[in-house]
Amino acid sequence: MATTVQRAADRFTTRTDWLDSNHSFSFGRHYDVSNTHFGLLLVNNDDLVIPGAGFETHPHRDMEIVTWVLRGQLVHQDSEGNNGVIYPGLAQRMSAGRGIMHSEKNDSWRLHGGPEHQEQVRFVQMWVTPDETRIDPGYQQLEITDELLSGGLVPVASGRTGHAAIHINQKDATLHAARLAPGASVALPTAPFVHLYVPLGAVILEGTDSAELASGDAARIEGSEGRRVTAGPSGAEILVWEMHASLR
Repeated sequence: MATTVQRAADRFTTRTDWLDSNHSFSFGRHYDVSNTHFGLLLVNNDDLVIPGAGFETHPHRDMEIVTWVLRGQLVHQDSEGNNGVIYPGLAQRMSAGRGIMHSEKNDSWRLHGGPEHQEQVRFVQMWVTPDETRIDPGYQQLEITDELLSGGLVPVASGRTGHAAIHINQKDATLHAARLAPGASVALPTAPFVHLYVPLGAVILEGTDSAELASGDAARIEGSEGRRVTAGPSGAEILVWEMHASLR
């Protein structure tokens, strides 16, 4: 069982006047041949967007894209006619399939009226490869706040039918989320590839010599066998990809 810890400070970064983005893997102009993916996960971007700004309409193809909002609200609109406001506790995915155009912006007042707000939106966007290419594009979202209150790992998105809140077109991947109270712990899934990301708080990963994993840190575990993750004194929120295959 091999574990590689990636510290927040070691991620690629993109900074503009409206975006603060941290990339766990090669992305955009950032490329490292030794850091293109882990298992089936190609993108794990932690983004902070100012009010009134965001990603203008742009294309995607043949990718399963899951977005997890940590604070604020993110407006999704796409060329298939889907639109909605994504907020903490809402599971959301877009299947790009044979091709789709979409935008993601921090401007919810333009969608449903009301005063402008001054809150930044922070979200983690994750991409995994699909089982099949050139499928019909799709979109799904579901509120899972109540399930997160359990404190355990909650299956957010999976390719296994009925296994999670929302469906992705990749049978060998499942995304779990947990909101851990101070000192609480959960067992990670047993799988050939497990990616643990800590967007909020800090945790201790059982069986590692490294110090705690703080906000923005990640662990890439090969041959995971149910190791426990324990939250620090302030609690933590974690995102865990369980993957039973890898890109060749």
